[in-house]
Amino acid sequence: MNKLFSFLAGMICGALVGTVLALLLTPNSGEQLRADAMNRWEAAMTEARQAMEQKRQELEEQFEQMKSS
Repeated sequence: MNKLFSFLAGMICGALVGTVLALLLTPNSGEQLRADAMNRWEAAMTEARQAMEQKRQELEEQFEQMKSS
């Protein structure tokens, strides 16, 4: 349990340091950085929705084939 706690604490500290360094060293302004992050988030969500819809269609087709068999 102690090893797990130490690992998680180190992971959190590393993530915080990485985040701070990324914000300090980025060439964009804060507003531009937020806009870029929002655009990437929206693109990822759109891609996830498309993948979900495609999988849903595949599963519905498989279901229909199983019903008709």
